Amino acid sequence: MKTFQLVAPALYLGTSVVAFAPVKKNIISYRTNVGNEVHSFLLPETRKESPISIYAKGPNEEATDGSSDLRQLLGVKGASETNDIWKIRLQLTKPVTWIPLVWGVMCGAAASGNYHWMWNPFDPNDRDVLLGATDAAKGLVAMILAGPFLTGYTQTINDWYDREIDAINEPYRPIPSGAISEGQVIFQIWALLLGGLGLSYGLDVWAGHDFPVVLALSIFGSFISYIYSAPPLKLKQNGWAGNYALGASYISLPWWCGQAVFGELDKPVYWILPILYSIAGLGIAIVNDFKSIEGDRAMGLNSLPVAFGVDGAKYICAGSVSLTQLGVAAYLYSIGEPTYAAILIGLILPQIYFQATLLLPDPIANDVKYQASAQPFLVFGILATALCIGHHDFAALA
Repeated sequence: MKTFQLVAPALYLGTSVVAFAPVKKNIISYRTNVGNEVHSFLLPETRKESPISIYAKGPNEEATDGSSDLRQLLGVKGASETNDIWKIRLQLTKPVTWIPLVWGVMCGAAASGNYHWMWNPFDPNDRDVLLGATDAAKGLVAMILAGPFLTGYTQTINDWYDREIDAINEPYRPIPSGAISEGQVIFQIWALLLGGLGLSYGLDVWAGHDFPVVLALSIFGSFISYIYSAPPLKLKQNGWAGNYALGASYISLPWWCGQAVFGELDKPVYWILPILYSIAGLGIAIVNDFKSIEGDRAMGLNSLPVAFGVDGAKYICAGSVSLTQLGVAAYLYSIGEPTYAAILIGLILPQIYFQATLLLPDPIANDVKYQASAQPFLVFGILATALCIGHHDFAALA
């Protein structure tokens, strides 16, 4: 692979140090689900009210459809309670959020045009079992890196720095509920981070890289995850910066990781297309902010629904998701790939329909339903774009 320079900011990981500005603060109290204990924390003075006391919304209500144990392992609402520390650790990593990263790695592998099957039913020249098994193993390791390790690190560190706001929005989460100790959380953060960086370097060695591009991407992504959640930068306090960082982490970084493992990142389009899709990811991140608007206001977080109101934010969300994909479809058509462009348009139209029928009428009530209805079309559109790039002959355009 050609050597190229990636400049990554220095990685500072003082996970147990929080900087406090000398400003007036309100005292917030919340009650945990374990032992009915009361804890307090300081709320920056962002509103005009006198000191207030906010209590957590109450214990998590277990799902009654028999899925509560599965929900606990996936780290979603409606989970059952457990004292098993390993189940709690897994819950803290929110395995349900690994899926987009794993998908992103797969898209990057497809975009490389160099992933080999053990037995490709569409190409008789791509049926080398040993080569296919090797690529499958590389892909699996890259997915473990992107999902359990680095997404697990991101979710754990985010929950650590969100422990106060989670006491308002999601008091049943492991940290505000008291199910896991401070020391155990800090250990998990470091174990996942260092394990992920070690795994990323191993992938670079396996792929024969002159420059450790996967390690560089992992360091950069881990740095973004840290400043997204932690003071003093805390990107999530700013709706634009925070949501784009989230979109890039879920789409661009795993795409680049997958493509670097199997190919090269030696053309501008390999960088630009994932960045454009990250703008669509920004829109998806806005959907997740609607349900947290109460806690975000209380904590002074300037999410887009807080900054622009629900009505303004829902149109920003719909526009960023739809216009970005339409732009990508136009690009595919311009490079002589009308079939892929038509496929992408076919996947965009249902998303626009669900925006009109679910997102725009009531984004708070319909957030989950909209995500479940529209996102499959978005992620298959990303895969279709990656397959197009992987099979396109760029040399013919030169």
